[in-house]
Formats: sequence, structure tokens, C-alpha cells
Amino acid sequence: MTRRGRTKKEEQPFEPGLIPAPNELLVWRDGRHFDRWQDLPCVLCDKPTPMRSHAGEAVHKACAEDWLTAHPSEARRLGRFASDLTPKPKTAGQSDHT
Repeated sequence: MTRRGRTKKEEQPFEPGLIPAPNELLVWRDGRHFDRWQDLPCVLCDKPTPMRSHAGEAVHKACAEDWLTAHPSEARRLGRFASDLTPKPKTAGQSDHT
């Protein structure tokens, strides 16, 4: 008898949203920014982190925000360290608190 493995859910594309202006915070609410299995060295400070950018880079959110402030034109040119896409607003009658 063979054991059936878990089927992996079809993952939606992990698309970045807007790059925040200097001194603004990144919005990383998506759980895919957190790797619960492995800490890797941050690409900016070399200290271990479970956080990941949209591109899969290991980076502390605070390090990414500091880099965005220090390199605003390069951030926009490269599209590096963006916020999550903002969810579509809910229409009347579809709120979570009904």
C-alpha cells in the first residue's frame, strides 16, 4: 500500500508592490517573507535572519528600509526591496466584521 503525500497548494506569484519613499516603512505582511526553517546571512549586514525579500534575498526588514533610504534612485532602478501589493478594498457588505 502506498502512502499519499500532501499535495502542495498552487502558490500565487509573489509579486512586489511599490517601493516606499526614503524613510518610509516596508509593508511585508505576506507570510512568504518569513522562512521558518532556515536563517541565512542578511545580504546587507551578514547577521542571520529568517526574513526574505520578494526576490528571495535574506534581509532584515530594518536593513532593507535603511538601504532604501540610503539608495533611493538605485532602489527604484533595480526594483529592490518593495512592499507587498496592497489588497483590493472590500466592497460594502463583505467586511470581516459582519
